[in-house]
Amino acid sequence: ALLTHAAQQPDKRCVVWQGHTYTYADMREGTAAFAHVLQQHGLQPSEHVALFLENSIVFLFAYFGIGLAGGVVVLVNNTYKQTELRHILNDSAARICITSGAQLNELQRIRADLPALKHILDIDTHPTSSSPHPLTQPLANPNPDTPALIGYTSGTTGRSKGAVLLHRNLAANAHSVCAAWRWTSEDHLLLMLPLFHVHGLLVGISGTILMGASCELHRSFNAALAYKRLCSDAFSLFFGVPTMYTRLIDEARAYIATSSPKTSEVSETSDVYNYAHTQRPAPLRLYVSGSAALSPQTFAEFEALFGQKILERYGMTETIMNLTNPYEGERRPGTVGKPFPDQEARIVDLHTRQPLPPGQIGEIEVRGPHVFSGYLNRPDATAESFTPDGWFKTGDLGQVSPDGYYTITGRVKELIITGGYNVYPREVEEVLLSCPGVSEVAVFGLPDHEYGECVCAAVVRNDEHLTDDDLIAFCKDQLASYKKPRRVFWVEALPRNAMGKVQKQVLADANRVA
Repeated sequence: ALLTHAAQQPDKRCVVWQGHTYTYADMREGTAAFAHVLQQHGLQPSEHVALFLENSIVFLFAYFGIGLAGGVVVLVNNTYKQTELRHILNDSAARICITSGAQLNELQRIRADLPALKHILDIDTHPTSSSPHPLTQPLANPNPDTPALIGYTSGTTGRSKGAVLLHRNLAANAHSVCAAWRWTSEDHLLLMLPLFHVHGLLVGISGTILMGASCELHRSFNAALAYKRLCSDAFSLFFGVPTMYTRLIDEARAYIATSSPKTSEVSETSDVYNYAHTQRPAPLRLYVSGSAALSPQTFAEFEALFGQKILERYGMTETIMNLTNPYEGERRPGTVGKPFPDQEARIVDLHTRQPLPPGQIGEIEVRGPHVFSGYLNRPDATAESFTPDGWFKTGDLGQVSPDGYYTITGRVKELIITGGYNVYPREVEEVLLSCPGVSEVAVFGLPDHEYGECVCAAVVRNDEHLTDDDLIAFCKDQLASYKKPRRVFWVEALPRNAMGKVQKQVLADANRVA
């Protein structure tokens, strides 16, 4: 799609980065430059190239350049340190790693531990904006049945695995997302999500390029800057995770309270950001949330302050996108909607693996052209994750309503069995979040001599007078007795990964009694 749009509309705006507009022709030129650099370093078809970079326009040149030069992208979280880097770079056997700055320094510390890594390309010392020499092979669209990308799972329940996505998986997902969300060439996306994650790269960037649309890319999320840019009336789309929306809500409240912009340090200061402010942004065509559960409270607060309903969706590294609330129709709080076009989903019993009727909780399985081909070097894990007829076992618990809306209730591995009863953490969390004085909560299980497991809650409170007894008493009329937390841990903040997903294993490990 990038090559097609560069040929058909070379002067069309594609990406805005740090105040500079890059056209589709500029994107093709930068991509060609990077493809040439990779070919100079002997990149062979299907070899793995790691991207260990912060968001930047060069990240995009490198990403597309790897694909067009025949390589396979290995996405690496730019916050990773030595242990995670050793695992991912050795597991993927990446031959080349593209990096810079702090990431380069971190990589150099373990260089001797990476025998497969032959070249480290520092983007600060390699050409990225022009292609002075002809490519050894002309730019061409890759074979759709070849690997495009390896995304490593979040590893919240064990060592992360590399999910191999084919070019046709990426294309199928992008077409489904664009159809479901009515994406057009006229859309302009404000993108502050990290590009090392599928949400930012394979939804935000892929949709933009497929439709010949445009986006404004930022290095990272900054709530004050995000609110300022949304008030500029320049955008039609914004994609975020729940923590971004809670911070935007805080920004909106601050503007309303002061009737003037809040004084906050903004990291990007180019004139392109100097727009007049209003108390509330003009309506966007679409706000989307994903990567972690959006609470009904955040949904309601955002609607009250911004006048719009967030569209919540559900995806994962292995499948990119699976389910979405409708663009037109009811966006039901606490649910992730229905399958995207050309995709399927179902709920199955954990033991019999038979489909369950609406209202019963089981494991979510999905099927369609968007589903990855398997885990890198892990045929055992791949076989275990698929049914004989091609359904992928997501590992997520959920249920479906009679009218087809799916609700996620937790991870299969997070299911708490106490006294022989199943407790689904999401159900308990929603009750606790409605308790006055509670701002954040995570429910998890810990071993218990009497019950097998006991229900525990890590709670961030905004009322210092709130006690354990208050919290448990609040649950009395809303939850069965066995679902109420038996232990409460008051914390300053919940541990989260880079995409805002709560790391419950960290909480369990920190509070486990030896």
